[in-house]
Amino acid sequence: MLYLASKSPQRKTLLESLGIDFEVVAPEYEEEDRPDELPAELVERHSRGKAWSVLPWLRPLPAGTPILGVDTMVVMGGRAVGKAAGETEALAFLKLLSGRTHLVYSGITLVWSGSDGEAREQTEHAVTEVRFAPIPESEMELYIASGEWRGRAGGYAIQERAAAFVEEIRGDYTNVVGLPVPLLVRLLREKGFWPPPAWTA
Repeated sequence: MLYLASKSPQRKTLLESLGIDFEVVAPEYEEEDRPDELPAELVERHSRGKAWSVLPWLRPLPAGTPILGVDTMVVMGGRAVGKAAGETEALAFLKLLSGRTHLVYSGITLVWSGSDGEAREQTEHAVTEVRFAPIPESEMELYIASGEWRGRAGGYAIQERAAAFVEEIRGDYTNVVGLPVPLLVRLLREKGFWPPPAWTA
């Protein structure tokens, strides 16, 4: 069992596929990007902020039930490509990524209760390199019309229609979806939270 400090449907789907029992607790955290921050620092800070923001609602945090905070961002040529505000910006994002390589960063934070009852934390990040094939503008427009870009970092969903744009991936695919599973499992295993009960039932 864990608490997921995220409303992302992609993250929920990935946790369900792993057989992890979890409860969603919406984070009350304002994401404020700092221009001097490196991408890894930014996603780690946001994942940390999300996880800790829900802790007051869960005190005392049950032993063996960690909080998971996650933040994902797309970076192209040193520029953060966030969630598009509208169709015009979503189209601009696709034009920027078309035929080029970008990076996807995700920060993960686990917060759990130590043997003394005090909260502990571990935060790390994952990076994946994604190369898009050149995308005809007519296909970009069809993709934008689908609405699939809404609420997605970089304006695309790799696990859906945007898979057609991908030419090459170097690194963890699930990181691009929004939750780096290999990193999550390693952290859970190190802290004694893995495997989940569903695996041994």
